[in-house]
Amino acid sequence: MRIFSGLQPTGRKHLGNYIGAIVQYVEGQQRAADAGDVAIYCVVDLHAMTVPWVPGEMRERVYDTASILLAAGLDPDRCIFIRQSDVPEHTELAWHLGAVTAHGDLNRMHQFKEKSAKQRDLVSSDLFTYPVLMAADVLAYRADEVPVGDDQRQHVELMRDVAQRFNERFGDVLVVPELKIPEVGARIMDLQDPTSKMSTSSASLEGTVHVLDDAQAVEKKFKRAVTDSEDPPRIVRDKSKPGVSNLLDILAAARRTTVEEATASLAGARGYGDLKVATADAVNALLAPVRERYVELRADEDALEDIFAAGAEKARAITRPVLADVREAMGVGPRPRG
Repeated sequence: MRIFSGLQPTGRKHLGNYIGAIVQYVEGQQRAADAGDVAIYCVVDLHAMTVPWVPGEMRERVYDTASILLAAGLDPDRCIFIRQSDVPEHTELAWHLGAVTAHGDLNRMHQFKEKSAKQRDLVSSDLFTYPVLMAADVLAYRADEVPVGDDQRQHVELMRDVAQRFNERFGDVLVVPELKIPEVGARIMDLQDPTSKMSTSSASLEGTVHVLDDAQAVEKKFKRAVTDSEDPPRIVRDKSKPGVSNLLDILAAARRTTVEEATASLAGARGYGDLKVATADAVNALLAPVRERYVELRADEDALEDIFAAGAEKARAITRPVLADVREAMGVGPRPRG
């Protein structure tokens, strides 16, 4: 069982990124090793070019993101850890996959519609073809599983369609991967607007808990989290109570328990204040070791570059043969010899 997933080096990583993706990455590297295979995790800097960026900040963001992932528990000796732009097979395979990707399918992507509506000056073609490069990221490794947050479901479904269409036309060259979404915390919502996903572009900084926020800041944000005015207050997960449900999801994910167990632990709570404090404490316990380790890792950029270089060498040992098979199947490039 081979796993692939990637994280963009844009913005500051928040609790939704951590619970929805990073926790899965750490768990996945062990599952892949237990199955006799490998997990590949990628800082997808090329994807970060689909929205406006500042060139001088790009590399800094890459180092920031890499340090958070390593601090959270990714081990370059147990997984393949790469920077996307260091492995050119990603971009070449994306071009080949574009030949079997329908324009109409790309036009229906929710994220393209949302992000293009916000870009006043230029909507780049990279933003439109983003899902094709994402497909190439995974298919270049013949990965079996893609752990992502719920917001990436549509992209992975397209990826599967593209792989199936390629295989139907050119033979069974690519592996059709499976989507893996966490059972708890798949969609962490904004603390100030629990009907909207937690995001780096949130209108209110109070609603977004960042991985590197200090303990006091985390506690303050949770104490101000929106719940509801029901009297007496009920601490239950229910569609009519999005704020309370979000806090219970976060509490369960941070403690690595079920929502039912998190709810039961608050049976004697005096009100929503106890829920907020319990959730803040659990999140701080989860993130404190990451924040501490991050400082040490981020200080040594040469070491980070060495990790990327070693990862790229391991990655290309996988992607080169896959791309050679794709070229041969499509009739592209020089004919095979021998």
